[in-house]
Amino acid sequence: MSGHRRLSRGERIVIATHNAGKLREVAALLAPFGIETVSAGALGLPEPEETEESFLGNARIKAVAAARAAGLPALSDDSGFSSASLAGAPGVRTADWALQPDGSRDYAAAMRKVMEAAQEFEDRTAWFSCALVLAWPDGHVEGFEGRAMGHWVWPPRGSRGFGYDPMFVPDGHDETFGEMDPAEKHRISHRARAFALLSAGCLPQG
Repeated sequence: MSGHRRLSRGERIVIATHNAGKLREVAALLAPFGIETVSAGALGLPEPEETEESFLGNARIKAVAAARAAGLPALSDDSGFSSASLAGAPGVRTADWALQPDGSRDYAAAMRKVMEAAQEFEDRTAWFSCALVLAWPDGHVEGFEGRAMGHWVWPPRGSRGFGYDPMFVPDGHDETFGEMDPAEKHRISHRARAFALLSAGCLPQG
């Protein structure tokens, strides 16, 4: 794939997230490639305002801000949960649906909100989307997007994963992302699909 810029083994990058669950998953995906990682939170970088209406747009904001602030390449993830019967909501507002008055995020409350809004519809089709954007301090940007299709269930099941994982059953499986072995989730998730594209384009090969 010509035109892509690759990272080198041993190179240090910023993972531009303050979400511990995302940080774990992205760091685990990068580990086999010999990429050193540090989180935006560990560097004390502020969280930029996400003002775009697409996952790729918001991921770009976060990656570019972190790359400029840290002087290192930065990888950001913007992902979310969508319900077909809610016209794709929560979508890019996935985290906002969990926001509490005190500024914390309660995903149990967010999942209940989805259920209450979507339960009157027969269609339970749902999907997770993930956009990964890799940005360099000089302004070069690469973006990749993946999706995992499935359906939502109630009540939520499982204590693995994070966010809306306990209410999502991916196509071809009986377990929710919240019940699934993390290695299996990594293999089939929206993040894994986006990461496969990122890997082919930008990560060290061989």
